[in-house]
Amino acid sequence: QVQLAESGGGLVQAGDSLRLSCAASGRTFSTYVMGWFRQVPGKEREFVATINGSGGSTSYADSLKGRFTISRENAKNTVYLQMNSLKPEDTAVYYCAAKGRGVPFGLGSDSDRYYRYWGQGTQVTVSS
Repeated sequence: QVQLAESGGGLVQAGDSLRLSCAASGRTFSTYVMGWFRQVPGKEREFVATINGSGGSTSYADSLKGRFTISRENAKNTVYLQMNSLKPEDTAVYYCAAKGRGVPFGLGSDSDRYYRYWGQGTQVTVSS
């Protein structure tokens, strides 16, 4: 069982940066593939980024490459999402998620079906 808690969301202006954090419970954090997704009301949840257990492999939604960076600190049981050059269309609730234990990084990393544990989400609002 993994419990996830996001933080760091808020209201920013276009062009600003924001770093989201996701704190995880448990002593086996480094074994979990982690991901970030986002959702706008009325739309499906959208993949943002994912990172493997060691932090050595990452993958991003094509539209976000170059602006967003996912990272993790296993010693702190925390995964981060650094968001730069924010745009109004980045406004959404951002969710942290963990795949089921043993599910490999390369399997469906951009699909929420493969993530078993989810945080409550943190709102990010970007004004123009």
